[in-house]
This record gives sequence, structure tokens and C-alpha cells, in this order.
Amino acid sequence: MAKQVPDEEGPAPIAAEQRARDEKRESIEPVTVENVDEDEPKLHKPATAFDVLTHTIHLNDDPTLSAITFRSLVLGLGLSVFGGVLSGIFYFKPQFVSIPAVFIAVVAFLLGEAMARLLPRQGKIGRFLNPGPFNVKEHLAITIMANAASTSALGLEIVSAERLYYDRRFSGAITFFMLMSSQCIGYGMAGLMRRTMVYPAAMLWPSNLPINTMLERLHSRAPSNRKPFRVFLYVFLGIFFWEIIPQWICPLLTGISVFCLANRNSPTFTNIFGGAEGNEGLGLFSICLDWQYISGGQSPLYFPVSSLISQGIGITGCIVLFIGVYYSNIWDAKKFPFLSQLIFSDDSTAGNPVEWNQTAAIGPDGKIDLAAAAQLGLPNFSASNVLNVLLTNMCIAAAITHLILWYPTEIKAAFRFLNPRRVLASINSVKARLGRSSDAPPADRESTSEAHYDPHYLLMQNYKECPDWWYGIVLVLSAAVGLIIIYQSSSTLPWWGFFVALLVGYCHLLIFGSMQGITGVSFTIQSIIQMIGGYMRPRFPIANMYFSLYSYNSLLQGVLLAKDLKLAQYGHLAPRTTFCMQMVGTVVGAGLNYVMANSIIDNQADILRSVQGTNIWSGAITQQFNAQAVTFGGFPHELFSVGAKYQWVPLVTFLGFLAPVPFWLAHRRWPRLGLDLINTPVIMFYLCYLNLGINSSVMTFFAAGFAAQWYVRRRHPNIFVKYNYLVSAALDGGTSVMVFILSFAVLGASKAAVKFPNYWGNPANGHIDYCYKASDS
Repeated sequence: MAKQVPDEEGPAPIAAEQRARDEKRESIEPVTVENVDEDEPKLHKPATAFDVLTHTIHLNDDPTLSAITFRSLVLGLGLSVFGGVLSGIFYFKPQFVSIPAVFIAVVAFLLGEAMARLLPRQGKIGRFLNPGPFNVKEHLAITIMANAASTSALGLEIVSAERLYYDRRFSGAITFFMLMSSQCIGYGMAGLMRRTMVYPAAMLWPSNLPINTMLERLHSRAPSNRKPFRVFLYVFLGIFFWEIIPQWICPLLTGISVFCLANRNSPTFTNIFGGAEGNEGLGLFSICLDWQYISGGQSPLYFPVSSLISQGIGITGCIVLFIGVYYSNIWDAKKFPFLSQLIFSDDSTAGNPVEWNQTAAIGPDGKIDLAAAAQLGLPNFSASNVLNVLLTNMCIAAAITHLILWYPTEIKAAFRFLNPRRVLASINSVKARLGRSSDAPPADRESTSEAHYDPHYLLMQNYKECPDWWYGIVLVLSAAVGLIIIYQSSSTLPWWGFFVALLVGYCHLLIFGSMQGITGVSFTIQSIIQMIGGYMRPRFPIANMYFSLYSYNSLLQGVLLAKDLKLAQYGHLAPRTTFCMQMVGTVVGAGLNYVMANSIIDNQADILRSVQGTNIWSGAITQQFNAQAVTFGGFPHELFSVGAKYQWVPLVTFLGFLAPVPFWLAHRRWPRLGLDLINTPVIMFYLCYLNLGINSSVMTFFAAGFAAQWYVRRRHPNIFVKYNYLVSAALDGGTSVMVFILSFAVLGASKAAVKFPNYWGNPANGHIDYCYKASDS
């Protein structure tokens, strides 16, 4: 193993390393965009996390720039409407398509520059409409607002599941407030935890780096930034035109499998080496040349090496584990598909899986009918789905131990707002603002000497902070609305279950929000939350769905807020502006998500209930959510308690708590081994990562990631800090724009798909990578 970087974006375990970072922070000097050119002092060491934070995103700010202007409000609202409509549509697509923030940022820049050049500037009206050049603060505010609106509200899962499977439809007001309350609860939680998930330098939030780097280069008029801008433009245009080929002309480039080309008649080869289509196989040694699938919204160029190493270990273990369990026929694996998210009947046989008839087992009151269920038998998972839930449990437990061992300072900060003195100070501050007290203490401000805080946080001291009570009010009001909603909607979730859901969501947000901030890995843990809800309220699938809504959805929305707060911190956008933009974007997005969901369900209900769907519409996401609610919410004891078929799913949690300890102890004993780069929660998360989706991109993902973060970062650190995240943004942005155009032009998003003529690169039948398909025989 090559010599490790001591300041890598990994854990900070020992006092000596902490003192080294303290000394660096005390000697920091701002680096402006203008002096970063070909003549700047070169870095003669591998680029560390500190270099990334101070060179890739420069420590300079202009507090006089206005973020709230006519342009930013019009474009922010317009792109929020655009994103809210699209995210509502894409939720019901055969392949879920997210709207990356970099795509929004590119469109915002083009429209902002157009308004700055075309709108009049003379007179009071002109100065109001067009106050000058389109600036980076406006751009960032637009991006944050539209990004909040462009994330599909997970409440759509309940809206669609209840209409499709329970024939229940509520008024627009109840549904809208259900969506709003579940999202804003997460915002309130994350806002109170920003000292843990946003301010520290350890919380790098790698996915923000390409966006912030792109914004700096796009808005810099300095001569030294002409070359980086040209690089961005060339890469953007290159990937833009390239994506036409793998997306439409030659789909074979999605996954080139030499093994499947050599043997087209082996189901085993398909399971192991296939992966160019959803749930096809594990994609071992496949080569993917489609950046949409290589990146998937999470570019390999921004993951730190510590995260890539842990991901690679996990993926390797996943391949071995899935193959071993399936071909050993554990949990009757061979009776069911190799990869699948559905639930199956005991009547299934090898090669002929039979879906479990959940409609017959659920009574009109939404409760499991035990007599009907006894005739059907218990539902069954595919082996890959069992491993997914089992390893998710271990991942959660390992993440708790990992954070306690490696990040005790940040964990303490997460609960600092509960300190009675801080609570009293906040109350006195509110009284002072209301004119009830004239001797209130000054607003609490974090000490700028906090050694573990991001250096960009120091520049944010020029702006008024959002007080904790703002986020507290959002949390309390949203919880009150949510409590009303669970009774008005006949959710069968009791009031105490609602508060347990909030507590579970808060704890998981602290754990996995922090983990995502450190590693860049977006953890998916909905299944374990639904299991917790099932044990708490067995036999009630609908209650389980609402438990997940106010727990898991709150977690995801909290992560979104924390991520955007870090985006604003890197871009030095005023915290109160960020708060307002987030809230407005959320309201717009939730409303339009609801409108689009109802319209699509009204017109496509039969297709959404079908297993296959069409090439335009699919209810796969809703089907999976409903199936897990029925399984975890309906039969938690029969399926997962000690002595049941899947008893090890909850029992392995105890092993998860112990998993990080050996690495932590070994690192303290032998710090030069680089064991601080091993992140056990990430490993466990990736041990089940290939359980669904298109997997042919995995090998190319790691090749690109290690080429950037291992080779370029160590051998050419100046090139890395100047171009890596800029190129990442250009690749994601160009890909997103072309995929959006192709979706509506030829791929069937708005009309019948226009297929490219069939030939060897676009086969008419079977898998596009020529792996064996049962229907071919």
C-alpha cells in the first residue's frame, strides 16, 4: 500500500493529528481567485482536505453582492416550478431520473446571463430589474431554491400506494400539508444539528465541491480563469454530444461484458457478469461508457480516497456474498430471482417465481387478515433482498460506533442545543426581539477558534446567523401539523407512534447525515425504519407507511438541508437567505409534486399497478414501498423474530456495533498503517449495494475515482485542486442536459418512444449486453 495522506478526508482519531490541523488553521491566509493562476505557488505534496477547502474553493468573499434580486426571485421560482413538475413526473418513470443540482446551476447561469444582457438598466425600474452583472450570490440562491423543489417528496409513496392499493384518496389540503410537514420536520432537525453536520471541516459534503468550483469559475472575470472556463466548456460540450451514442444510438455501451459475449447461454454468467439492465446481474468486469450510469448523480471524481477504498472493499464482498448465498440456496434462494425487490409465494419454483397476493391478505380496514394470510402462507424475499435488509441493520449499528469513536466532538455538538443554558439564552433572545426584555444576553455565536470548523465558516461571520429558534419553530409547527394529519388521514398510526417516528428520524439523521457529510455516500436505510415501525405497530401496513414518512422522509429532507447549508457556506451565502430560499423551494416543489402525481395516477393507474409497466410509465417505486410496508408492517414477528426464517436480519445488529472497534484500536496502535481510511459503515452499506439497478458501471466508477483521487491527487496536486471538481461538474452538467433533451425527444417521456434502428449495438431482443435471458430460450 502506498504511503497514506495524513490529512485525508477520513477520521481524525488522535490528538497529534488534531494539533497539526490547529496549527494549519492558525496560519491560514485567504487565497483569492485572482492569484490562482499559472504563476501561483505550487503544491509540492498530495492535495489534502485542507488544500481542497482553501484552493479548490477559495477563501475570499464580497459581502456587498446582493443575493435577493428580481432576477434571483424570478429564476428561482421558475426553476422551482420546472423542477417540481419534473420530479413529480420522474417518480413514475421506468428508471428513476433525478435532477442534479449541477444541471440546475448550468441552466440558471445561462438564463441569468441572458437576463443581465437583455433587460434594460436605465432608471429606477431598470436598476430594479437588472442591477448589474449576474453575480455568484444570485446564482447560488437560485440553485438552492430550485434544488429544494426538484427533490421528489417521499410522501408521493403514500399518495400513490393508498390510491393504487387501498382505494383511498384525500383532499388536496390534507395531502399538501402531509407533504409539507414531513419535509419541514427534517429541515427543523437538521437546522438544529448544523454545528455537527455543516460547520466542521470533517463534514466535507464532497458532492458540493463540483458545484461550488463551477460557480467560482463561471463568475470569475480574472484572466487566470479563462483556461479553467475553457476546460469546463470543452468537457461539457464533449460529454453532451457523446451521451447521444450510449443513450440512444448504441445502448451496448451501457455495459460491455466480454464474458457474456463469450457465453450467451449461461444464466450463471448473466447473474455474475451481466448488469446493463435493471436487476440483470452484478456487472463483474463489465465496462460502462455512459456517464449517466457511471455517475448516477454521485460522481466518482468527488469521493475521497477513504470512501473509495471502503466502497471497493464493500463491492468486492457484495459480489462474493451474493453469489455464495444464492448458489448455496440459503433462504431457498434458487426458488426466487437472483435480484428482485418483490415478495413471493411459497408456491414459487426455480425458474417460475410466483408473486405473493397481498391484495387478498389485507382487509378493507387496512389491517392484515390473519385467516386469509394463513391460506396464502408467509411472503418470501429474494436472497439479495434479505442481505440488503440484514446488512443495512449492521450498517446502522456500525455507524453509531464509528461516529462515537472517531468524531466525539461533532457528536457532542449535535446535542449542544439541548443545554439548559443555551435554551434559556434562546428564550431571552426571543423576548428581547419581542420587546419584553431589555437585558437579554447577546445572541449566541460559535467561537471562531473552534479548530475543527471549516475555514469557510470564519467568512460566514460577516452575516447574521439563523438563530436556533427559527429552526425550532419550523420543527414544532411541522410536528403539530403532522400530528393532525395522521388522525385526519385515518393512518392507524397512534400519537405515540408518531413521536417515536420523529425520535428515530432524528437519531438516524445525526448518524447518517454525518456519515454522508464525511464520505459522500448517500445511505438508503428505509427498510430498517419500516422494520422498526412494524415491530411497534404489527398488522398495520398503512401505519407502517406513515411511520416511514415521518421518520425516513424527515431524514432525507434533513440531509438535503444540511447539504445545501454546506453549499451556501462554501459559497458564502447569508444563512438567512439560504433558509428562506430552502423554505420557498420546498413549498413550491411539494405542491407541484402532488398535482403531477394525482394527474398521472388518474390516467395511468392500471399501468402503475402492473408488474412490468411500459417504456413510459412504471409504479416500481410505489410497488417496492408498499411491499415492504406489507411485509415489515404486517408480519414482523412471523418473519424476523428469533426462530423465524429471517431471524438473523435483526440479530446481526449486535455484530454491527462491534465491527468498527478492531480498526480503531489497530489504528491507535499502528497509526502508519492507514487504517483510518477504513470506514466500516460504508463497507457494510456497499456489501449489499448491487441488490438492484444497473450494475455494469461499477468497475468504470472505481477506475475513474481512483484515477482522480489517487493518481492525479498525489502526482499532480495542482491540477487536481484546479480542475478535478470543475471537470466533474462539466461531466454531470453536460450529461444531464442531453439526457433531459433525449427523454422528451426520443425516449418516450412525453410521447411514444422513437427507437433507433436495430443492429449489433442495439439488439432487438434479449439483454442489450448479449447476456442470457430466460425469455430468449
